This record gives sequence, structure tokens and C-alpha cells, in this order.
Amino acid sequence: MLSPDILIEEDILVEDTIDSGEVAHLVVFNDDHNTFEWVIECFMKVCKHTEIQSEQLSMIIHYKGKATVKIATMAVLKPMKDALIDRGLSAHIETVEV
Repeated sequence: MLSPDILIEEDILVEDTIDSGEVAHLVVFNDDHNTFEWVIECFMKVCKHTEIQSEQLSMIIHYKGKATVKIATMAVLKPMKDALIDRGLSAHIETVEV
């Protein structure tokens, strides 16, 4: 039995942010290996954007280095982020400070 004077420290791994229902941003970064056509196709399939929206986002990412491609709750964005990463895009979710 442990003495009450002994403190035990444990490291706990927490997966991403727990979905609190607050909005977050799905951000995609520019890279040197994906074509415009591929990125556009990914945005249309994964994010359900129109072709025009997808084209515009791909241009913003190309010239600015990154862009928010979707704003929603963490529960909605996490599968999208994973799908974009599975397709070779560089993406992450940024939580919004209120």
C-alpha cells in the first residue's frame, strides 16, 4: 500500500481536442507535390465544395501558403482532415479562441 505522502505523476495522452461543439477551422497548407487538379478533386469529394470553390481555395493556398477550407465543429472536421491527409494533403484543425 502507498503512503499518503507519496505523489505519483502520470503522463496522459489526450487525442486532439475534445469536441465541445465549438467551431474550428480546417486549414490546408501548400506543398510542392500535389497538382491543382488533385487538390480540387479532394476538396470536391471530401469537403463537398463546388468546383469553383475548390479552384479558388487551391489558388489561395498556392499564393498565400495556406487557407481555411471548412469551418465547422471538431466532430465534423476531424474525418475531413483525416481524409485529406490520407490523400496526401497537409491539413490540420485550428480551434477558434472566443
